Amino acid sequence: QWLSDRKKRALQKKDVDIRRRIELIQDFEMPTVSTKIKVSRDGQYIMAVGTYKPRIRCFDTYQLSQKFERCLDSEVVTFEILSDDYSKIVFLQCDRFVEFHSQHGHYYRTRIPKFGRDFSYHYPSCDLYFVGASSEVYRLNLEQGRFLNSLQTDASESNVCDINPVHFLFAMGTAEGKVECWDPRTRNRVGLLDCALSSVTADTEIDGLPSISALKFDGALNMAVGTSTGQVLLYDLRSSNPLIVKDHHYGLPIKSIQFQRQLDLIISADSRIIKMWNKDTGKIFTSMEPEYDINDVCLYPNSGMLMTANEAPKMNIYYIPVLGPAPKWCSFLDNLTEELEENPESTVYDDYKFVTRKDLENLGLAHLIGSSLLRAYMHGFFMDIRLYHKAKMMANPFAYEEYRREKIRQKIEETRAQRVQLKKLPKVNKELALKLIEEEGEEQQLTRKRKQKNLPSLLKDDRFKVMFENPDFQVDEQSEEFRLLNPLVSKISEKRKRKLKILEELEAQEQEEEEEPEGKASDAESSESSDDEKGWVEEVRKQRKLLRQEEKVKRQERFKEDQQTLLKPQFFEIKEGEEFRSFKDSAKKQKLMKKTLGDRLKLEEKLGTLNVSDTTVGSKQATFKLKKSEQQKKQQEAEKQHRQERKTLRRSASHLKSKRGRGRLFH
Repeated sequence: QWLSDRKKRALQKKDVDIRRRIELIQDFEMPTVSTKIKVSRDGQYIMAVGTYKPRIRCFDTYQLSQKFERCLDSEVVTFEILSDDYSKIVFLQCDRFVEFHSQHGHYYRTRIPKFGRDFSYHYPSCDLYFVGASSEVYRLNLEQGRFLNSLQTDASESNVCDINPVHFLFAMGTAEGKVECWDPRTRNRVGLLDCALSSVTADTEIDGLPSISALKFDGALNMAVGTSTGQVLLYDLRSSNPLIVKDHHYGLPIKSIQFQRQLDLIISADSRIIKMWNKDTGKIFTSMEPEYDINDVCLYPNSGMLMTANEAPKMNIYYIPVLGPAPKWCSFLDNLTEELEENPESTVYDDYKFVTRKDLENLGLAHLIGSSLLRAYMHGFFMDIRLYHKAKMMANPFAYEEYRREKIRQKIEETRAQRVQLKKLPKVNKELALKLIEEEGEEQQLTRKRKQKNLPSLLKDDRFKVMFENPDFQVDEQSEEFRLLNPLVSKISEKRKRKLKILEELEAQEQEEEEEPEGKASDAESSESSDDEKGWVEEVRKQRKLLRQEEKVKRQERFKEDQQTLLKPQFFEIKEGEEFRSFKDSAKKQKLMKKTLGDRLKLEEKLGTLNVSDTTVGSKQATFKLKKSEQQKKQQEAEKQHRQERKTLRRSASHLKSKRGRGRLFH
């Protein structure tokens, strides 16, 4: 938003993705939100309604620009183009008004008894059928210019309606999840479908009763119904059971249903996603998720172009070559399809770098916060990429060398990984690592027998990697805690020590093939089981006895050292010029600190260190004199003597000069 037009034009020259963008229709957008979008029957005009203010915009595809714009009194619920071009349009508005527009503009306005939600035009009789917040379906005859007898339905409210283009059957979707079909010739109901019951399957999870939110006919026999819970049902009018039930799995009401006859696809859309799927098998063909919520979808007839009305100013246009050719007015798209590539969404921040406050402190640029060089955005700032690179080079000039060394090291490690490697133990806690390897081997054998999944290894886990690398984590086997918690470690460690020696010999030889010891020593194969409770208790007692004996030996050694050492008096010498002061001074200071401020001031006045005087204003002025120590006094006396000596030397030197001058004159 803060980029200037000049920078945007410069960015278009540099950025290939921006140059590849194609703006089919100029200013194809609404001020705030677009709600409905339709194409005229001749394919020349695209009309869209939106807010704010409520308006309609007509775009001429032959001129690739806007034809006209008209503002309305209230928001449009839906609209219909009655003629082949834009000369006859009907708007159903949110305040119960029905507005008619001709080629020049507003023509007529009337009102229906209840709030309308949808309407359809019956071409043979010139009747408009309105459904809404009522059980009645209102009929308005445009030839006679008057309302006809309404159709009385069993529904409390109706949401959508449609008329079959072949045999002109009128169908309406109710809030109870049913579809009622009426014959306009006899004005009688000829069919009833319970779509709410059919939409509930074993896989679907539904909250509440599904109502009908979308309805569309395809040919003479097929009808697609969308529910408020996100299911699309495809019916054959000769059967009460759906042919297929497709769930969007979002739980959002279906907004629009379109039929693509070339590939036998159904294009269904809710506010989040547009799904294209085969109407015979239900297999997904493709899906699209725009950035903003969808309000309406319009398929340009006999082409692969798709247009959407969104909860955003910009109305999206999608071209999918597989669905069909490009329209006549943008036939050049067919020539560009081979060159167009699916690139990620380009951003206008290619010349800028996003940095946080911590990054700025590391680069030493924290003082630039608040200046024009940094643009605040979210939890950080945008800065020019050139400035960032310069600052980074100044802060760490050897960054490239370090990066190069790291890459070389990684390449060497990759080549080493391809070789046949020995089982190398870590440098720290070798015995613990060997113990874990043995336990993993036993667990793998058990899991193979039981057919279970292997558990992750501690040696390969990054969380415990430091324990086998940092010497600070080395297990101290001589500590009291270790010996009491692991009384049998001495017996078990003998086996591991032998294995460690074998492994160290193999590593020293640096053989390429793995060599394992062919068997175990006879000492290792002891018949005594480590799990025996009696042996464990005996080992614990032995360890405790050993610890007590070690403590006794340590005490005896300390006692001998204490006897050998003789305590001698220590003497301290006092520096020259300093006097020894007894502890009476500290006692006096403590007494003074206990006294109040007034008592202390009186004492200081007696000693002469404090001088209190009244000022002309009426307040008091206190001046303090710091006591000079004896060392300071001696220094001052020495400085005075030095100055006097220098003065005498200067006087004697000047006297000698004057004598020499007189002698020369007399000579």
